[in-house]
Amino acid sequence: MAYSKNNLSLTIEGIGGRGSLWHYTSADAIATVNTSGYISDGAAMGMAVGDTVIVRDTATPTTSLCTVIDVTAGGQADLSDGTAISQVDGD
Repeated sequence: MAYSKNNLSLTIEGIGGRGSLWHYTSADAIATVNTSGYISDGAAMGMAVGDTVIVRDTATPTTSLCTVIDVTAGGQADLSDGTAISQVDGD
């Protein structure tokens, strides 16, 4: 699949636009979503370095917590590799 801005939403806006929390849902794996340039309009959407993004892969399903590590001059957002959030209930 490909990036869809309709699947990216601002959940909590940080003070001055910094430290915001985003949510992105896609059938794409985290390895695809965290590829530099995948989020092609990060700057236009309001993303900033240091923002947190919850990435949900609906195909697997898995959820990862990422940080915006770069917003390029072209407006693309680059996410960190992500930390998997456990979806296992051991009881």
